[in-house]
Amino acid sequence: MSAALAVKRRTSRDLVTYSRKVFTPLTNLCRNRCAYCGFRREPDEAGAGFMSLEEAMRLVKLGERLGAKEVLVSTGERPEEAYGEARALLKSLGYSSTLEYVVDFEERVLEETANMMPHTNIGVLTKGEMSELKPLNASMGLMLEVASERLMGRGMPHELSPSKHPEARLRVIREAGELKIPFTTGILIGIGETWEERVRSLVEVRKLHEEHGHVQEVIVQSFRPEPGTPMEGWRPPTPVEVAKAVAVARLIFHGEVSVQAPPNLNPEALDLLLLSGLQDWGGVSPLTPDYVNPRYPWPRLSELKGATEGQGFRLRERLPVYPRYVKLGGSFIPEPLRERVYRLTD
Repeated sequence: MSAALAVKRRTSRDLVTYSRKVFTPLTNLCRNRCAYCGFRREPDEAGAGFMSLEEAMRLVKLGERLGAKEVLVSTGERPEEAYGEARALLKSLGYSSTLEYVVDFEERVLEETANMMPHTNIGVLTKGEMSELKPLNASMGLMLEVASERLMGRGMPHELSPSKHPEARLRVIREAGELKIPFTTGILIGIGETWEERVRSLVEVRKLHEEHGHVQEVIVQSFRPEPGTPMEGWRPPTPVEVAKAVAVARLIFHGEVSVQAPPNLNPEALDLLLLSGLQDWGGVSPLTPDYVNPRYPWPRLSELKGATEGQGFRLRERLPVYPRYVKLGGSFIPEPLRERVYRLTD
């Protein structure tokens, strides 16, 4: 871990960043059935459905008043392909797909706010769909989770989630690079993968970044058991496991890609993560909860600042697109977002 910290100090010096965001989960219906997921709902469950665009825009505008810049746009993946109820709900709202709903929402974000910038993470997309979303997004994302087909086997976490196949997710990351979309991805640790599989997953992302130069950050996300899921009794990774994974990621990516670990999932390990080469805390919301991990609230910014400065680092806010892509400009910054990106960049 000391080697990883040395790389971090040499490349990003004493800076640790975060993004002030609003989380808008437009639907919790999903065609996948990951064994660890506490976010998805069946159509007949309480709370299942689509967030209205009016409610989503209310959150966006309130978040803007609180200083947020990022709108994390999240959905379950293509629920209309699995549920007639989802198709009917979308039709009643005037849409034929979840993607259409997302596009309409993001157009409103850009039309009705001065500072807010969408970051879309709605599952596996085609290259054409990403091309449609690119003009509306400062950046986009999709977790690789793990580059191993083994976890798709019988009784494994991704058995009932066909789009969690690593080839499908690596294709999305590669095609995002071809489209010059600043991209966020990462690994999920603690779901039954081996250390070899963790390293191989990071190396696969590294290869794609070397080819296209578009991966702005890699997340090391900790599995946390959620009540009512098939994996509710599993042991989460220890703080040392998470810190080691952060250190390995830092050594693999050197200073070219930011390494992030969500602070709400590792509240007892902030100091350890900082000393393992972490460069970024990710999105932290002053308004909305982490809908994927609702039992783990975001820390207050004052708490995050105190922990960061306590280890000799400086905490700095960033936009949902990293400064190096702002400097590169051109195709990496879509024309509809250029004015607000450049105006809000230090």
